[in-house]
Amino acid sequence: MTTPTDRLVGLLDLERIDLNIFRGRSPDESLQRVFGGQVAGQALVAAGRTTEGDRPVHSLHAYFLRPGRPGVPIVYQVERVRDGRSFTTRRVVAVQQGRTIFNLTASFHEPEPGFEHQVAMPDVPAPEELPRLADEIRDRLGELPSALRHMERRLAFDIRYVDRLRWTPQELADAEPRSAVWMRALGPLGDDPLVHTCALTYASDMTLLDAVRIPVEPLWGPRGFDMASLDHAMWFHRPFQADEWFLYQQESPIATGARGLARGQIFDREGRLLVSVMQEGLLRPYGPRHMDGTPSEGPPAETK
Repeated sequence: MTTPTDRLVGLLDLERIDLNIFRGRSPDESLQRVFGGQVAGQALVAAGRTTEGDRPVHSLHAYFLRPGRPGVPIVYQVERVRDGRSFTTRRVVAVQQGRTIFNLTASFHEPEPGFEHQVAMPDVPAPEELPRLADEIRDRLGELPSALRHMERRLAFDIRYVDRLRWTPQELADAEPRSAVWMRALGPLGDDPLVHTCALTYASDMTLLDAVRIPVEPLWGPRGFDMASLDHAMWFHRPFQADEWFLYQQESPIATGARGLARGQIFDREGRLLVSVMQEGLLRPYGPRHMDGTPSEGPPAETK
């Protein structure tokens, strides 16, 4: 039986159709658009497959230009911008049905010695002390709405929120625009470091905009905003395994003009800072949604 982790690894296993051209699958799911983390993870796979394996990625900068269509393959075109003595640079354009939907620039760096310092990891409960996301929602609602049952079946990561989810206006009152979650892939991801890096890139887009929304609406209740990632940047500081627990600390310094900025820090259980993340998202208000996720007033067909 195919597991969500198997499906994630399959999504990251791109078909090479030419030296610098790859094709990725896009699941035919009941979603308005392709999940942004999927496109970012696949684009990084394409970039990484054109580099030497001894140079891990150290940063990526990406723009989500158009919503991708679920069920339609995505072609990734890689430009070999530079192969230097210590750094390698790749530019990737994602194309679907003849239209550019996403672009990414990634830089790879051969490891070398240097001095070190980092911020401290927050003092939070261990993941074993926290409920799984689906269990927490069931405890609140009695059962999962259909949209969330579908999410649980395809979700490849165990997600556990450090703070309890807020559902009512009273619980949202005076809420700070920050959040923290423990995550790990539900199953083994194998031995390829690039797969772990791209899997975490996929996961990094799942909860980061939570920090923007927390002061105004429940994270897993009816939504009043159509949300879309606009751009995404990551800096990879140390090697890691995405199938081991990592803490994703997130906060939003500002939301204005229908856009919200969020930043995240990813730590391992030993407190080592692994990855830093920044993202801006579009949060465009529309009418309230029903609890099953369907809009009572439809969002625009194309967000951007």
